[in-house]
Formats: sequence, C-alpha cells, structure tokens
Amino acid sequence: MRKLFFLVLIVGVVCFGLGNFAWAKPIKVGAIINLTGPASTWGQFHAKGHKDYFRYVNEVKGGVAGNKIDLTVVDSAYKIPEAVKYVKKFCTLDKMDMIATWSTGSGLMSKPLIQKYKTPTINYSTGQAILKPPIDYMYLPFGSYILDSYAVLEYIRTIHEGKEPPKVALLTYNNSYGKTIHAPSKQYAARHGINIVDIEYFPPKAVDLTTELLRIKKAGAEYIFVQILPAHIPLALKSADMINYDVPFFGTWTATDPSLFKRGKGLIRDRLFMQFMGSLPGDGTPGMKLFETLWKRYKTVTKFDASYWEGVSIAMIMEKAFQRAHEKFGEINSETINDALETFRDEDFGGVVPNVTYTKTDHSASFTGRIVKINEDQTFTPLTSFFVPGKERIKLLKR
Repeated sequence: MRKLFFLVLIVGVVCFGLGNFAWAKPIKVGAIINLTGPASTWGQFHAKGHKDYFRYVNEVKGGVAGNKIDLTVVDSAYKIPEAVKYVKKFCTLDKMDMIATWSTGSGLMSKPLIQKYKTPTINYSTGQAILKPPIDYMYLPFGSYILDSYAVLEYIRTIHEGKEPPKVALLTYNNSYGKTIHAPSKQYAARHGINIVDIEYFPPKAVDLTTELLRIKKAGAEYIFVQILPAHIPLALKSADMINYDVPFFGTWTATDPSLFKRGKGLIRDRLFMQFMGSLPGDGTPGMKLFETLWKRYKTVTKFDASYWEGVSIAMIMEKAFQRAHEKFGEINSETINDALETFRDEDFGGVVPNVTYTKTDHSASFTGRIVKINEDQTFTPLTSFFVPGKERIKLLKR
C-alpha cells in the first residue's frame, strides 16, 4: 500500500510538472520565405535550417526558460505583395513575438508595417537599404552586401597580376537584391583603381544568359562578380562555356544551396568563388559540432551548405534574443525581444556567424568576411583568413 502511495505521488508530481510545461506561454515566431517561387531551393533550405534549430531547442533544451518556440513558416513565392500580406497578418492577427522576412524587396516594402506594429524582424537577405534610417525593429544577421562587394573586389585587387587595373563585370538580377552590389562595387572600384567594364542584369525568370555573357566578354572583363541565386549560377557558367569564355566567377554568400551542386556538375570546376562570413566544416569550431548534431538528429541535410547554415544562424540569433529578454526583463514579447537585441555586444555564436553587436543606432550585426572557393563535391576551401574590408590586410591562404 505504501509503495502504491509513493507511485501515485511520483506520477502526480510528474504530471503536474508536464502540465505546467504545457501551459507555458509559447514564443511565437513567423518566417516568410520563398518556398515555391523563382530560385526557391535557396529558401527551402533556409526553412529547413530554421525549423531544425528551433526543434532542437524545444526537444533538447526544453525551449527557452520553459517556453516552447512556436515557428510558423509561410511561402511568399518570391512575390513582394504576398510577403507584405503575411507580414501584416503576423503583426496583427497572429501577434507574433518576432518575424523573419526573406528578400531585400520584401524587407523594404514590409518595413513600415513592421515599425508601425513594433515587431522585431530579421531579414534573410542582407540588402543594406533595409537599414536606412529609421532602423527601428529591422535587423540583419551579419554584414550587408556592402561587405560582400568590398571583400570580393579587395580580393580581386590583391590577386590581380599585371600593371593594368583589373577589369570586372557585374552580372545580377534586375531586382532590389541584384542591384545591392551595384553602388558599393562602383564606389570601391573608384577608390581603389578597379575598372568596372560592364554591368548586366536580367529577370529571375530568365532561361538563357548567353547575350549577357557575350556583352561582358566583349567588354574585356577578366573577373565576373555576380549577385544571383544558385538556380542561375549554373546557367551563367554554361553560357560562358558556350562562348569559350574562361574567367573566374565571384558571388556573395548567397551563391550556394544543395541544388547548385546537382545542376552545376561539370560546370563549377575551379572557377567559382564567394564571400562567406560563417564557419566551415574544416574550421573545427563549436558551431560546426552543432551542425553535425543537427544533421545526425534530423537528417534534413547531409553536408554543409550556406543556405541551411543561414536558417540555423538566424534561429540562433533569435533564440539568444529570447534568452536575453527573459534574463533582463522577466518576460518574452516583442518589446522585450527588441530591447534585448539592442543589448548584444560582441555576442559569440560558436563561430557559426561572426560575433554580433546591435545598438540602438546600428542593427548591422558585423562586417567581417572571407573568400572561399566553391568545389563541385559540395565542399568549400578558404582562400583567405577572416578580415574587415578596408581595415585589415588580406592574408591569402591559397591562390
């Protein structure tokens, strides 16, 4: 009888604890991501990374201070009006504690709504215009495309041989995202003796880039700097082959997702590079051990890629904001999350992303990157150490 009493008591305590956990206030997060539109494979792996990390936090860490993270992912189909519609819904009807927007255009067009309803938001695309004043409630996870532009051109300037200035062409989409590298590239080139010989841009639905590559070749470009998503990079490489044009291609950190390596087999070869600010498997950082844990636990991906990496990175930044809000203010909501983000000072994420700093006047996170080579077997070879363009000399690891 006594044993039965203690058994009932133990079961009761466990059930009471589970009941309390079940009634904890959920942290509501909305993510508006391109899942079915042009170049949607990139967005699909963003969503996978974001979901996997929050699932890991809920299952392994018990949520944040006993609060489960409740993530809702919706599809914008790369349509700005669709994204804005969901932002309004998330800010009003759903009353999300925090949201993520996806493209540069959707971030820009949603900004007034986000600021009106005071919902802290991280944008997947790091278009610098998103942080034009007022910056309230809008955040980037790491350096903007100004960082990419400066880093790529500084690397080209460093490796270029010969007395004549390097000749560079820009190949980009004709939208807000594509044009983000135009102005900073021209500014950097003018200050550092780089000759931008041509700028070509095209719609995301384009199926042939031969005309654009012919014009770039005619202009005499020795290097091509692209701001296009992984769906179109193999098309650009194939078009270059068709006209017997063998030059290196440089992309921003948005250049890869797992689908790139299927479509780019035999095309990538040794001519594709990108600016990348995160950890890689060979770095041996604590962050890479986390990725290995996620891969083994959820089997969503089997190899490292920048698209999945960003989904995890943004989720990690969000999680730390929730933790800080609870620690400093005793509750987790839009107001405390935003205030918590602005207390970030050189926050360490195990090397997954450069250390993050946000203040009331600066939501850009960091300005540190490096150049890596993209290999056909879905591996990445660092060519430089991490550096701050314009402030630190590039240390070449390989040429």
